[in-house]
Amino acid sequence: MKLKRNLTPLAVLAGIFLFVFMAARGMEPKDLLITTLRGFSVGSVTFLVAAGFSLIFGLLDVLNLAQGTLYMIGAYVGWTVYVRPDTFVDIMPMILFLMAGFALRFLWDALSDRLNWSPKTTKIVGWLLVIVAIALGLFIVPRYPIAGWELDNYAQSPISYSFMVEQGTRLPAIHLGFEEIPAPVAVIGLLLISSLLSFGLALIRKKANQQHELSLKKWWTFIVLMVLGLFFLLFNTILTNILFSMSSNWLFLIAVIMAVLSGLGLGALMETTLIQPLYSRPIYQLMLTLGMSTIGVQLVRAIWGMPEFVLSKPALFRGTGGACPATNLADLIEYNCTTVMVLGGRVRVYDEIFLPIVGIIVLVVVWVLLKKSRIGMIIRAGVQDSSMVEMLGINVRRVFTLVFALGAGLAALGGVLAAPSNGLSTGMGEKLLLNALIALAVGGLTSYPGAALGSLLVGLIQQFMIKYGQIGIPIPFTDTLFKPSPAIVPASTMLLMVIVLLILPHGLLGKQE
Repeated sequence: MKLKRNLTPLAVLAGIFLFVFMAARGMEPKDLLITTLRGFSVGSVTFLVAAGFSLIFGLLDVLNLAQGTLYMIGAYVGWTVYVRPDTFVDIMPMILFLMAGFALRFLWDALSDRLNWSPKTTKIVGWLLVIVAIALGLFIVPRYPIAGWELDNYAQSPISYSFMVEQGTRLPAIHLGFEEIPAPVAVIGLLLISSLLSFGLALIRKKANQQHELSLKKWWTFIVLMVLGLFFLLFNTILTNILFSMSSNWLFLIAVIMAVLSGLGLGALMETTLIQPLYSRPIYQLMLTLGMSTIGVQLVRAIWGMPEFVLSKPALFRGTGGACPATNLADLIEYNCTTVMVLGGRVRVYDEIFLPIVGIIVLVVVWVLLKKSRIGMIIRAGVQDSSMVEMLGINVRRVFTLVFALGAGLAALGGVLAAPSNGLSTGMGEKLLLNALIALAVGGLTSYPGAALGSLLVGLIQQFMIKYGQIGIPIPFTDTLFKPSPAIVPASTMLLMVIVLLILPHGLLGKQE
């Protein structure tokens, strides 16, 4: 029975790969290799977004349409850390102090339980606290000293900073002091903003007969955030100078880590403040995440501007002298060549080798986390029977937050890794989200391996279509070459999705529910 159920997906998959194989017969070996590797590269980036989407929907039953925006934000955060370390160091205390107030959510939940107000009064007070927090934020945040850029001044715009880093030069770090408001007032104000906002949301979401416990161990997150915030604040100049003196390789690694952390933090914040009250309302989830996506795009435009710019590759992938392009592994390692010669064709090391390797590593690590680790067992158990897991003393709400944060973090990772190849633009998230949704529909919407398979197929189909747009496809029994236009590239993946869904409504590896 199981074999019969698997025959159709296997037959469809075999047909797809047979089509790709037949299409590749007219190519030279070097073109076939490079096209295939580029397909793996596109598939790897698509997989990072699709995998996060699949985890969130498959485990939490939430359609997160803001996944593409999180991908975009990861790219812009990584750019800021890599190109403007002084801005990164300046803004970190603000973020940490704001997070500290939300880390006291357990305290605000417990306090709201002890207030014997009527439901109407409780909600009114909650909304008043939210309004006060927003007003206080509008006063404190614009006056907080952050070294930035000027969107209206081309010489000081993100485009110029990107170009200078690409050329191997940087402007001196900008060191700003607290002039409009004293530092203690800024710290207390930021902590008060997040505390009032968190307390107000706790009152708005308050339900009858809820009891939240206070525990000393819950204070550790707040303490760590406060210590880190004060550390960045007190040693601002020293940390900035250290980052400016770092090699581009280490700075790029820090940029990737901070981009992933930003995705994790935004995902956790979205889940705890916005998604949790709407788990039983899927339509509202769609509307909310779509709205968050639009807001995210507008915020990025307001902060970084609308023009496109690039994130320079680190020195590890930018070598051009000596024996470059490399013809063997020894030269590649010694000279950090940008490209390597394989079968007479140039293969880009970062795009066609590094990105697929990262995709494979993420695929394996997340699979092991979900299937072989204790936290993975808790996640799966919490999804199947949350009441039973809670009776065992496990905080299921925190598990769900972890899953949502992990999905958002994967999207942010895809964004920062794709930035050196594809550049940064405010439309990059929408384009990638469409690719990811097609990949999920092909592979199976709730299947994590299906996300990987679908992303690979989408990447290969796109790159083969792009290549045949250059060399043309011979039409049998004629001397005519058919060259697909650029519009056919996205249409080809759509056609693949339609064919797969007509035969397998749940995708290649999806399960019928």
